[in-house]
Amino acid sequence: MALDAWTEVRLGDLVEIKHGWPFKSELFSAELSGRPIVVAIGNFRYTGGFRFDSTEIKEYRGEYPREFELKPGDILAVMTCQTPGGEILGVPARIPNDGRRYLHNQRMGKVVIKDTKTVDDRFLYYLFLWRELNQELVASSTGTKIVHTAPSRIEAFRFSLPPKRIQQAIGALLGALDDKRELNHRMNRTIEELASALFKSWFVDFNPVQAKRDGRKPVGVPEWALSLFPEHFEESDLGPLPKGWSTSTIGDEVRVVGGSTPRTEEPRYWNGDICWVTPRDLSRLSDPVVLGSERYITQEGLAQIGSGLLPRGTVLLSSRAPIGYLAITEVPVAVNQGFIAMDCCGRLPNHWVLKWTEQNMDEILSRAGGTTFAEISKANFRPIPVVVPSSKVLQAFEVLATPLHGHLAANVRENATLEKLRDTLLPALLVGEVTIKQAEKAVAEVA
Repeated sequence: MALDAWTEVRLGDLVEIKHGWPFKSELFSAELSGRPIVVAIGNFRYTGGFRFDSTEIKEYRGEYPREFELKPGDILAVMTCQTPGGEILGVPARIPNDGRRYLHNQRMGKVVIKDTKTVDDRFLYYLFLWRELNQELVASSTGTKIVHTAPSRIEAFRFSLPPKRIQQAIGALLGALDDKRELNHRMNRTIEELASALFKSWFVDFNPVQAKRDGRKPVGVPEWALSLFPEHFEESDLGPLPKGWSTSTIGDEVRVVGGSTPRTEEPRYWNGDICWVTPRDLSRLSDPVVLGSERYITQEGLAQIGSGLLPRGTVLLSSRAPIGYLAITEVPVAVNQGFIAMDCCGRLPNHWVLKWTEQNMDEILSRAGGTTFAEISKANFRPIPVVVPSSKVLQAFEVLATPLHGHLAANVRENATLEKLRDTLLPALLVGEVTIKQAEKAVAEVA
């Protein structure tokens, strides 16, 4: 790619980074009623973009300056990172056009282009995802455990700006990869909603049993599964339950274990090929599927963890800081001490246990202890009551849930491939190491 037409520029010559507004936390509400949403750092994905559908969102119930109301397409960049490595400093996200109003909170910068004839906004988005920019912001940041950057430091970044037609081509190519990832992500949200609705109908509301008792045809039950549900309820220690179903505790139905951390100062334990999962890994997931981890351990490291190597299909629940991250492992893993890990080696299959945990989160949280932060111990988790359906109904649920989860996991794997390709092409395109045609060929090979 000819670089003679590229121009050395300062980012601040092209854009202005604007501070957000310090909205008052006492006027935030998690009960959504149509008021504007306050964008939070936790709503950002580490890989760029927002994850409003899988993180807590809060609306604002007070007055605010209208200049801090965002428009669809506005780009925000993270200016505060709660880890010393500053991994998400500068990471961008674009305000969606989803009918909701969003507010520009403090600790993030709004990117305002000064001259749209000079710079393409999609190219600019990927510039903010460039590790070179992140590393410069980390190097100039303030703070230790929590690091901060500022508009002036972002605007000071210097780079070579290609002609606008090349900017547009770069933005379009990388954007196509992200568009496909977003499509897969939306498909996975639909899959999760289907599985959750099925679980709630069958195992929380008992709709098929109620319908048969009332002489109605159950909705949402395949013809081949109708005969598997009873027509009556019977009393139990948990109240009326479908006839023939039983009560138990989750600790009696699955193997509940935790994990630990091998000594970090012992190099023999680290940088092996065994996934060692922490709640931090789950916090970064867009979908409840574990394919890998940030850190890996050796066989010697694994020997330091009492629960050992957990099998593929283990259900993980973060047990502290915070409680509630959920996922199924698609590879064997070891875990640290921040988990309730459920090896579903008994009557209850893992897809069922995942949805049971999701449905019973309030009960789990009510059993948590701790002073500095809430934590659910294995001792408090194991006695939680569980309704155990008949084996045939459980099998029917698995027949429906297994392909749904398989499709979801396949989408996650494809997204991992697309993300890796994007992250490989992005720096090479931004410095002119590969041409647009070479990049298009690489994309075509994985499409």
